[in-house]
Amino acid sequence: MYKNIEKQKKLTLKDQIDYQPGQVVSKTLVQNELVSVTLFSFDKGEEISTHASGGDAMVTVLEGKGRFTVDGEVFFLEEGETLIMPKDIPHAVYGEEKFKMELVVSF
Repeated sequence: MYKNIEKQKKLTLKDQIDYQPGQVVSKTLVQNELVSVTLFSFDKGEEISTHASGGDAMVTVLEGKGRFTVDGEVFFLEEGETLIMPKDIPHAVYGEEKFKMELVVSF
């Protein structure tokens, strides 16, 4: 089920993905018909434009600060903070500064 990550080893999630200048980087850890778990890193000023998900999406910021716009409402999240973006509701993500997040989508 899990891929792209070591098993049976103590890990720090934010260390499992690196920043790339001018890019949004993603690393899929789990993807099946029930759940998707992905790590993301955003360089400052990078974004994922407005879209909707087929499941409830829970993001937790692992490092830095991101801006999340959900159905027109803006949320600023920092390390350790979590936001749930409901299924089928338009949302976007923007790097206020370099930041990393974990995304869990449940279908």
